[in-house]
Amino acid sequence: MIYTSVQPVEYIIHTINRWQWNNYQYLLAFLFAIEEINKSPNLLPNLSLGYDLYNAIPSYQRTLESALFLLSAGNQTLPNYNCQSQKQSLAIIAGNVPTFSAQIGTLLELYKNPQVTYGPFDPILNDKDQFPSVYQMATKDSSLAHGIIGLLLHFGWTWVALYVSSDMHGEQFLHDLNTKMTEKDICVAFAERLPPTVGSYTARDFTFLTRIRISSANVYIILGDEGSVWSLGIVKEFYLILGKVWIMRNLHPYQWDGILATMFNMPYFFHGSLLFSNQKRKISGFKQFLKTVNPSQYPEDFYLTKVWISFFNCSLAGSLCGKLRECPPNSSLELMPSYMDLMTVSDSSYFIYNAVYVVAQVLHKMLLQKIEMRSPGDADQPILLPWQLHPFLRKSQLINSAGNNMTLDEKRKYVTQYDIQNLVNFPNDSWLLVKVGDFFYKTRHDQGLVVNEEMIKWPVSFKKTPESVCSQSCVPGFQKIHQEGRPVCCFICVSCTDRDISNQTDAEQCIQCPAEEYPNTERTHCLPKPVIFLAFEDSLGMALACMALCFSVATAAVLGVFLKHQDTPIVKANNQPLSFILLISLLLCFLCSLLFIGHPNTATCILQHVTFGLVFTVAVSTILAKTITVILAFKAMKPGRIMRRLLLSGASNSVVPICSLIQVIICGIWLGTSPPFVDIDSHTEPRNLIIMCNKGSVTAFYCVLGYLGFLALGSFTVAFQARNLPDTFNETRFLTFSMLVFCSVWVTFLPVYHSTKGKLMVVVEVFSILASSAGLLGCIFAPKCFIILIRPDKNCSKGLRKHKGF
Repeated sequence: MIYTSVQPVEYIIHTINRWQWNNYQYLLAFLFAIEEINKSPNLLPNLSLGYDLYNAIPSYQRTLESALFLLSAGNQTLPNYNCQSQKQSLAIIAGNVPTFSAQIGTLLELYKNPQVTYGPFDPILNDKDQFPSVYQMATKDSSLAHGIIGLLLHFGWTWVALYVSSDMHGEQFLHDLNTKMTEKDICVAFAERLPPTVGSYTARDFTFLTRIRISSANVYIILGDEGSVWSLGIVKEFYLILGKVWIMRNLHPYQWDGILATMFNMPYFFHGSLLFSNQKRKISGFKQFLKTVNPSQYPEDFYLTKVWISFFNCSLAGSLCGKLRECPPNSSLELMPSYMDLMTVSDSSYFIYNAVYVVAQVLHKMLLQKIEMRSPGDADQPILLPWQLHPFLRKSQLINSAGNNMTLDEKRKYVTQYDIQNLVNFPNDSWLLVKVGDFFYKTRHDQGLVVNEEMIKWPVSFKKTPESVCSQSCVPGFQKIHQEGRPVCCFICVSCTDRDISNQTDAEQCIQCPAEEYPNTERTHCLPKPVIFLAFEDSLGMALACMALCFSVATAAVLGVFLKHQDTPIVKANNQPLSFILLISLLLCFLCSLLFIGHPNTATCILQHVTFGLVFTVAVSTILAKTITVILAFKAMKPGRIMRRLLLSGASNSVVPICSLIQVIICGIWLGTSPPFVDIDSHTEPRNLIIMCNKGSVTAFYCVLGYLGFLALGSFTVAFQARNLPDTFNETRFLTFSMLVFCSVWVTFLPVYHSTKGKLMVVVEVFSILASSAGLLGCIFAPKCFIILIRPDKNCSKGLRKHKGF
């Protein structure tokens, strides 16, 4: 009560009395705050705080009955009537369980009685439309979800199950955690609601545990009160949840004593659990108060006497318990058994202490305001009414004796710090909480987690740090492919293609290597591609170069033979100058193939196809001219002057320059518009860079080939028509056969060339040049060399007359 010289005002606290005596600390924290305030010369001077105490029984009926006793201010429940007009409650401190505060909050709201709760924050009580007169000392703790997410990410646990309490607090936590887990690609195997508990252990339905049978998750997160955790421990099928890692908010030590005591056959039930514990609260001077408090100081408190009798088996001097020994003078709560730890300040006790200070400071400000505003004739002591506290409770900046901020603003921000503890069970039914890490949270971007893994004792079924994933991680070189209809944590791993890599675990997609690089065998990183081309050092390049040189030497040798025997009939026959032009052009054809071998550069790229086109045009046009010469010679033997004039005028010799000029014009246009250039082909062979000559204008290239093909086809047609003419040395037949070989080679060249890749394309092109040139050389000049060198008797006038056809 607040006693003044005029009238008393009642101040009430509600507590929860369970089987554990540790809840008695709530009352002691409350009494300590009352005495501290009443002794303070600066807070409520000349006034004393008074109080009444009510037990919060775990029963809806008894809860409402206590609230009616409170409102009636007597021993009878008389709604809407207070039989003691001089004894009126100004504020209520209540509710270790949010459901209790909600139950009495609706009734107290009828009278606008302010209620300050000391239990955990509850979203329902924060609804000011429904509970405008309820104030929560605890703040909304969203940092716990961040801490749990950080712990899951630290150990790589992406497949977890959730158990939350069946209330608004549990639903809010589930929503917050699910949102953050989705952001971090952590999946929920399943989520279950724990049976509701009110006051004592009331859970008896264990169907919520059945999904553990089929779940592959090894990590389970639980958010609930003592009864919720206890309900997990008494399930008959306890083996279902042995060997699981439990993550939860830590309970008070005495609560763990009560839970673990029920599991006498399961000493390792919660062994290896990871607990988030608020850093120890401190109330200045409270520990010394607990050391000195005894029943003689509060004779009206029979509970304190019962504590002495129950735990010390003694009674104080002058008590009526004559059968008990007298308590020694040094008996103190400090000597209580370890499981009955009243010296460690719990969160609820800390909030009760602050709640008393909040109400006291609000009353102090109200009294000062009323004294300043009162008229000279008013009574000495202002009258205080419960509803008058609300404006002060909403806006006041309040500080407790330790200097801590106690503002009841729901938007207040603060730094949260948690100790991460490991619950270790021993075979002798004892247990120990070992600190293995820390977590602090200020903002979403200012948080930190430190875990010492070496200190953690995992459940006995795990030999090392447990894994909890839906699918095993994809190693580098693979990418994740999500399965339709399943969570994002459930996926299959697919190897990257031969052009892609992935250099991290669980890559969402592979990365394509740059054009100048290729993946290694494991497809984890890119390697530089070696540069390749048809080099002289390669076996193919060396073989082709040797062939080109050998054919060049052979052509030079034939030319030498023809020069040496140029006065013989076989050399003079069929236009001797054209034979020399053909041999020189064939020599250049063999030599131009060397331009295709070796490292390409701008000069060789330009010369390759231009030289090839020109020299082959000269060779083919020369064969055409030789064929025309044979036809004119045959026609000249018949009566008439035109053919003879053409033969004598050397008209056939003009075919070579005219045909060559046309090819020169085509090549000139090619070089003037889009000439060949050095290019790099990085796509044909995935692991090589091919240095090649890009033809520039493909149209111009095929125009060169097309014109050359047209000349070859024309030469073959003309030679084929003249194959049966009575030529002494069967020249037309040899020309026909040579053009047949030439056309066959280049007709075969086109499909083979377009079906090969890389430097093999160059090999095919060089081989076709050599084969077609060798075909012309062999078919036209080999028979003549045979006669000159082997059968010289036929290379004379007499032999010429006897020769019927070679």
